[in-house]
Amino acid sequence: MDVDTNEITSAVDLQSPDGRLDPAAVGWSRTPLHRTDRVGHVARRWGRAKRWEYWALLTPSHAVGLTVSALDYAGLSQVWVLDRATGEEVDEVAVVPLARGTTLPGTLDEGTASARTRRAAVRIVPTAEGTHLRAATSRVRLDAVVPLPPGHERLGVVVPWDARTFQYTVKDVARPVTGELRLDGTAHELTGWATLDHGRGYWPRELAWNWGFGAGVVDGRTVGLQLGGRWTDGTGSTENALVVDGRLHKIREELDWSWTPGRWTDPWRISGATVDVTFTPFFDRVSLTDLRVVRSSTHQCFGTWSGWVLDAAGRRQQVDGIEGSAEDVEQRW
Repeated sequence: MDVDTNEITSAVDLQSPDGRLDPAAVGWSRTPLHRTDRVGHVARRWGRAKRWEYWALLTPSHAVGLTVSALDYAGLSQVWVLDRATGEEVDEVAVVPLARGTTLPGTLDEGTASARTRRAAVRIVPTAEGTHLRAATSRVRLDAVVPLPPGHERLGVVVPWDARTFQYTVKDVARPVTGELRLDGTAHELTGWATLDHGRGYWPRELAWNWGFGAGVVDGRTVGLQLGGRWTDGTGSTENALVVDGRLHKIREELDWSWTPGRWTDPWRISGATVDVTFTPFFDRVSLTDLRVVRSSTHQCFGTWSGWVLDAAGRRQQVDGIEGSAEDVEQRW
């Protein structure tokens, strides 16, 4: 199957007024161009809409994950922190019926995403310069800024399972982040890389996926890696891309993922005609959820990438030493 054949270059609605996928929306873009305001606001599709913002921050001392999400019948927010020196995790998850207290903009960067519960508060605010991230729990205070460098490109992709089930995702890698993390009252300066996973759509009841990302400096160039697998297979779309000094190079093929279930910190390999990379984890973040309606199993590993990816001109770009994540997820929702 040919994949990633349609590059979208002008604004387009994700859905038609009746809630079905607009065929003109299927494709990928270098900047967010899809209007997704109807997701979650079509009465006949209530209960199937999935909307979220997830930011991952990775610095030499800490990894941080922030989530604001709404599944129609529930809202889930999370603040997760890993101390890389000690391996200690600090994790606060709040699940709220009917997503009460959760706000998500209809379209990316057109409003604040926020969630407030008794256990956690998260605010994701678009600004003229980029994105402002704030979070608070009983043990964590985060205040961070993620600038959007001039000319930096962000991968947008529509994955069409059929006219009623489809997903729009923006995967934005290699964004610099600075700020302060307070953990149990101790302040830590944050300087590193941020990655965004923005999602709007209507998913099948059950699905599994792989996702990998990374960022760093290789031979003086800022390199970002974005890879996905399984959930896009057979749709004609992939979420695979390389970003070099802010320029996005689309990887136009489905990739093979190889890892050893149960031995999550063994090396992973992701390969194809234009990609041959190895991911070596240093930490496995395990998340198991069983709320009857929602069940999930997640192994999100953090580690280091090595290998190469071909850019749009067919040149090999090394990714040796960039840090990031690779995950295996099985989801029922």
